[in-house]
Amino acid sequence: MADLKMPELNSVIVAGNLTKDPVFRETSNNTPVVNFHIAANRRYKDSTNQWQEDVCYVGVVAWNKLADSCRERLKKGSAVLVDGELQSRTFKTEDGKNRTIVEIKAKRIQFLNKLNKSENGSHVEDEVVLTDEGDFEDNSFDKFLTDEESDLINGEKK
Repeated sequence: MADLKMPELNSVIVAGNLTKDPVFRETSNNTPVVNFHIAANRRYKDSTNQWQEDVCYVGVVAWNKLADSCRERLKKGSAVLVDGELQSRTFKTEDGKNRTIVEIKAKRIQFLNKLNKSENGSHVEDEVVLTDEGDFEDNSFDKFLTDEESDLINGEKK
């Protein structure tokens, strides 16, 4: 039988809410890095046909411009969609034991929380996707709506 070649695929997309405020720091060569954990919920029906909820806690690391944006925009409870790859790293604990963790190295993060109106009453961009290269993608539909339509969607009355 011929040798089978495994495809090289390492990709993950997960959505959830931050469990704590992000931890921002810089490496010794001043490279920005941020770490945070998200809780991703899954609803399912059990064998008795009752709805159950399962929570998966996932660590995320972001670097460079993506880390800077996370520091500015994220806090405990923020909703995000993270696109990246799994990575593992090993480190020594304070008691000298080796510990290995698996986390998502973010390539793109979509900030899902809506922002409030700016002081002058104009709408601020709703959803932003930032890539690890620092490129922005606007995923907001508000730019296609009139102010009245936008207010209706956001539950505001005139």
